[in-house]
Amino acid sequence: MSLNHAVRRWLHTSCIFRHENPLGLPRSGDRLVPQIPRRNAPIEKRGIPHVKRVIAVASGKGGVGKSTVSVNLALALASTRPRANIGLLDLDVFGPSIPKLMGLEGFGEPDLTKRGALVPLTNYNIPCMSMGFLLPPSAANDAPVVWRGLMVQKAVQQLLFDVDWRQRTGQIESSADDADANLDILLIDMPPGTGDVQLTLGQLVKVDGAVIVSTPQDVALLDARKGVRMFNKVGVPIIGVVINSAYYRCTSCQDKHFIFGSLDGAKRAIAELGLNENGPGLLGEIPLVAEVSSLGDCGRLGELFIGDKKHEHMDDVRSVMEGVATHVWDTIDILGEP
Repeated sequence: MSLNHAVRRWLHTSCIFRHENPLGLPRSGDRLVPQIPRRNAPIEKRGIPHVKRVIAVASGKGGVGKSTVSVNLALALASTRPRANIGLLDLDVFGPSIPKLMGLEGFGEPDLTKRGALVPLTNYNIPCMSMGFLLPPSAANDAPVVWRGLMVQKAVQQLLFDVDWRQRTGQIESSADDADANLDILLIDMPPGTGDVQLTLGQLVKVDGAVIVSTPQDVALLDARKGVRMFNKVGVPIIGVVINSAYYRCTSCQDKHFIFGSLDGAKRAIAELGLNENGPGLLGEIPLVAEVSSLGDCGRLGELFIGDKKHEHMDDVRSVMEGVATHVWDTIDILGEP
């Protein structure tokens, strides 16, 4: 980060400005500042700059593998349509996981465009943005975000509207009329719960669909149901549900073992929520495979979809994720051009 950049960040994160500009981005007169949603004062939803379609990946319950599913879905979307531009936005302000899962830890702060927008970091040809890229460096990458609600809402708005998804670090800046550089789909990895971040997204952004991630246990499905209800209230259509850690396939007998319980509860919840009426409801059942975790910890999940696909024993995971990607593409195709 240049000295000039550092000075600008210090000025905009001083106590005078930080409340309105928590990420410390230089102000540009041609970028509209989003409004905070207020009771009895509806705000018109708008698209994210340089993005055609927006898909949220949410769970309700933390710890169900949503971020891993988000990364694998982004890679699967790119794999099933290689000419498409896919991006990944991490909106988990307090616990960002995308930098680690995408192998982008320790790359420093994102560059800024001439107009002061953030430039995504890229790996496996997937441009990414995350609060994790903007935190102070630490040896264990464990710097916390200790903010109250209004600061979080403002930071989320900046991550949504102050990223130039056409740009790539180290490349010549794309021009304003370069439509080929726009993203076809931006996947948004949501934090757990139904709080400030979810409401800010649902009330400000035109979200084209949501993929709900859960594990088979009733305690996870309960929060997943709440997530569906929340999206219904803010007018975000549900594409379907993905069950993560659905089963374990024994390497000796090849039988499926449902170690977290049967999928009957998930299928019943999907039916009760009416998700079978306009689509498949259950998009896929992802098996529990230890190497998914180890590849994620090393930032190498792209190896499942890119290159020689040497992890042949993970065919089940790859097949399920490509099936989910196909369902997402079908939804986008029905919507047509924005």
